[in-house]
Amino acid sequence: MIDREPQGRAAKVQPMRIAGFLLGLLLMVRWGFCQALPGASSTPDSAGTPGLFVDVAPGNGVHFLHQAPHSPRKYLLETMGSGVAVFDADGDGRMDLYFVNGAPFGEFVPKGTIPQKTDPKYWNRFYHQMPDGSFEDWTEKAGLAGVGYGMGVAVGDYDNDGHEDLFVTALGGNRLYHNNGNGTFTDVTEKAGVGGSGWSTSAAWVDLDGDGYLDLVVLRYIQWDWDDVVCGSPDNRGYCHPDVFPPISMLVYHNNGNGTFTESAHKLGLDKPGKALGIAIADFDRDGHPDIFVANDSMVEFLFHNKGDGTFEEEGLEAGVAVDGEGRTFAGMGVDFSDYNNDGWPDLVIGDLANQKYACYRNDKDGNFEYDSYVTGMGGETLLHSGWGLRFVDYDNDGWKDLIIAQGHDLDTIEKSFPALHYREPAMLLWNMKGKKFVDVSAKSGDVFQQRWVGRGLATGDLDNDGRIDAVISENGGPAHVLMNRTKTTNHWIGFHLVGHKSNRDGIGAVIHIETSAGPQWYEVTTASSYLSSSDVRAHFGMGADKTAKSVEIRWPSGIVQHLENVTGDRYLQVDEPPK
Repeated sequence: MIDREPQGRAAKVQPMRIAGFLLGLLLMVRWGFCQALPGASSTPDSAGTPGLFVDVAPGNGVHFLHQAPHSPRKYLLETMGSGVAVFDADGDGRMDLYFVNGAPFGEFVPKGTIPQKTDPKYWNRFYHQMPDGSFEDWTEKAGLAGVGYGMGVAVGDYDNDGHEDLFVTALGGNRLYHNNGNGTFTDVTEKAGVGGSGWSTSAAWVDLDGDGYLDLVVLRYIQWDWDDVVCGSPDNRGYCHPDVFPPISMLVYHNNGNGTFTESAHKLGLDKPGKALGIAIADFDRDGHPDIFVANDSMVEFLFHNKGDGTFEEEGLEAGVAVDGEGRTFAGMGVDFSDYNNDGWPDLVIGDLANQKYACYRNDKDGNFEYDSYVTGMGGETLLHSGWGLRFVDYDNDGWKDLIIAQGHDLDTIEKSFPALHYREPAMLLWNMKGKKFVDVSAKSGDVFQQRWVGRGLATGDLDNDGRIDAVISENGGPAHVLMNRTKTTNHWIGFHLVGHKSNRDGIGAVIHIETSAGPQWYEVTTASSYLSSSDVRAHFGMGADKTAKSVEIRWPSGIVQHLENVTGDRYLQVDEPPK
């Protein structure tokens, strides 16, 4: 994550890095020149279809302000920000919001003290959506104020009772909140055995072994405590580079099916030490078993292949996703694992720091990936930006997954060293041109994409159930933003809310394939991906001019394959898993 000032890599630019930067610039110029040749980009839609997003947070009752105390000692923790969840907490069909918050630490409390939420301004916040689309703060009523310096959140129905539960990560104690089904939650961390230790970041619910219960994967960042090394000089403190700290393995909790969990990272082969910030789940080789991608900070990225025998093998280097196109590591932060070119195989996009280019990997369908940041135009569009939370969403319902990204550097003094880079950045919206290129349409998609934020977490979902996917963004030390999608379009859509019976209740891991006149699309059900955040579990497809999906195929985690024909669109359809 950190491209440091003095005592880090930002203090000096190494010759190898200069060479790599020039090579990347040369390749971008080359691709840009090729795309500018007569006929190369002459299609009418090559400029992209603009969206329209409007921030309604303050006017709709969302007054969350993230607390990130900044210490003169420059603790790494204070740069990280926190996550947000979009989910239906009480089953009323309307999406609710949960924001994770910080706490005082370091210079503000006795040395070595675990951060505590000493004032309501440090509480995590739960906002319940009312029938009129406004939100009410139900934090205290729901029992979701939280503990410690909060980081991430993951949503999943771990006990298959039909109510979405919350897992919240933090420095100072992770927490599992069981949903009571009435708008309140109970802290069951101790009983469940998932408190963990260390500095946890993103988490994901996924059924790793196909037993019908969601397991829990919890990332950890680095081995770190309050006595961490001080970087920079006494007169010019700087944030330490991640290289200063040892890596640490993730925690993996197997769901025992009785409300308890067993930590099994070593047994599963998932205990490889990393510096993990983002996680995404997909069956990348289509063998019927969910795989795990982990975005690591300033070291190789991890791709854990599910071998189908209860164990995993890390194959990032072999698959071509461990490093960028020049063979360099980068500051992996947010990640999404989804099929952006509609060929049926999940692809990867990873956010990182400015001067590194967001990493886009196309699935070759043979267990390998191609680094496509230059080919898709993403390299040139993101070179000067720092991306955290990100998600593939079809914001204009044309049948192609676009990309929305929360942005902002981690160094609040970055302009002093690099005037072309910025601490506060607008969010970015990239339009997908039929899986071949991503076009930056941010400037044409609403005033929110002109406002500079310290973006961190991002979650997506259809907040008003109008078929247009909305986004929620959290800032580091700033307010929340609820971006309602007001894009004008005549395109149609369809959404699916899966209910598993033999599979896990949420249908997480199910692969949905639809056919329209525009061609095929695939979507893998998950609440994970992005950065520290959790999104709407419902699957959404844009259908272009079609009002009906000709065919729908659902491959459930249990192995059951379900077929539907001529499914009417412009609605959310609940689909129950059949007996066989």
